[in-house]
Amino acid sequence: MSPTVHALRNEIRVAVGRYERELSTDFTKESLAAICAALDREAGEPLPPTGEMRATIREAVGIDSEDPERSFRKGDLQEIATALRGD
Repeated sequence: MSPTVHALRNEIRVAVGRYERELSTDFTKESLAAICAALDREAGEPLPPTGEMRATIREAVGIDSEDPERSFRKGDLQEIATALRGD
């Protein structure tokens, strides 16, 4: 059985040193910045808009998207989790 979106988000949060959440919520700006850093991409200071950080993460992982700034879908989360695991 494949992991849920909530489980994938929590796996990614833990992989970048953030805390798990009990409820399924999207990533905060700080979490997105931590994911960028884990993928060797600097988010910058002050933190850019969430859409820009999502596009940076997609680019780092190699996800093609018509709208790279939109929220992550399950397939995106699976690829990000795989990249963070080093698989």
